[in-house]
Amino acid sequence: MTEDNITRLEVDGKQLILIGTAHVSKLSAEQVKEVVERERPDSVCIELDAQRYESVMQDKKWKETDIFKIIKDKKASLLLMNLAISSFQNRLADQFGIKPGSEMIQGIRSAEETGAELVLADRNIQVTFSRIWGNIGLMGKVQLISSVFFSIFSKESISEEELEKMKQQDTLNAVMDDFTKAFPRIKKPLIDERDQYLAQKIKEAPGNRVVAVLGAAHIPGITREIHQEQDLKALNEVPKKSKWPKIIGWAIPLLILSIIAYTFYANPAAGFDQAISWILWNGTLAAIGAAVAFGHPLAILTAFVAAPISSLNPLVAAGWFSGLTQAFVRRPNVGDFDTLSKDVFTVKGFWDNKVTRVLLVIVLTNLGSSLGTFIGGADVLRLFFENL
Repeated sequence: MTEDNITRLEVDGKQLILIGTAHVSKLSAEQVKEVVERERPDSVCIELDAQRYESVMQDKKWKETDIFKIIKDKKASLLLMNLAISSFQNRLADQFGIKPGSEMIQGIRSAEETGAELVLADRNIQVTFSRIWGNIGLMGKVQLISSVFFSIFSKESISEEELEKMKQQDTLNAVMDDFTKAFPRIKKPLIDERDQYLAQKIKEAPGNRVVAVLGAAHIPGITREIHQEQDLKALNEVPKKSKWPKIIGWAIPLLILSIIAYTFYANPAAGFDQAISWILWNGTLAAIGAAVAFGHPLAILTAFVAAPISSLNPLVAAGWFSGLTQAFVRRPNVGDFDTLSKDVFTVKGFWDNKVTRVLLVIVLTNLGSSLGTFIGGADVLRLFFENL
């Protein structure tokens, strides 16, 4: 098998063999097995953290998921995003008849078979997500989410040959350049910082001969960074949340309430019109969001009632109430959790599965409510100035 995607380095007297893989490539898994058996390393490093390692090894059972706990812990959006990304990987893997991350699983098995030390070399995924989220603005968040969902539901397929070609350095560098231009503020926490983290963990791996199983996108960066000392503690820091979103979150409702109260005092009829406008814009758009998610009529009604009130309190969200209502009246069963990994392959599956429908009701209700807050708030201001 060709060694075009294998990089050999010598650092501090250690021999490092870096295998650049495609995460849904059958050939990548076969190559990992071949290289580890041939090299007989002291350590095998894999591009996983402890959380993803457990998920891969235990083949996480969705039927153990508590949908009500997810809503209570405010993790509906995060779970929906993770499912969306998983859907994209699973679709490619299904096309090639291989399990996602099989090259990492093969690395784990080969380490066990050869007696090598297994090193989980990647940074905690929650830290990476937090640093990405904290590094991009509102428009960056919208662009990222839109791009992820567009790529997931795209019908365009990719061949095994094209996937293998992606591991070649010239092609890879061109792709990374395009990615940097499209998402300049995402590349640093997603790629560059993890290159530094992975490089340090690989360098610190026990023994004098180390094989590292890595996504091909990380090879150029690791090759550069591995000769430098990296501060893992600094790379593991979660950015502190800005106070401004909380300040703005309270300022807008207080401003709206103050304007309506003043208008009621000066002109009760105009104040009444403001209140009706606020209720209708918030309630209607939140209800439309729940309806787009094919929510139960009671969930749609709940969205309409909750949105005008929850929009005035940053501590709660209309989607939580409509989502809980949806979960109660259309409670997901064991079958929904069992088929979840397959249902997220398609748009129809996303909307048909009761689990993802609850998540969609939450997210789309909140989206509609947020839109209603801005439009309704603008209309409240319009009526205020008209009646000065």
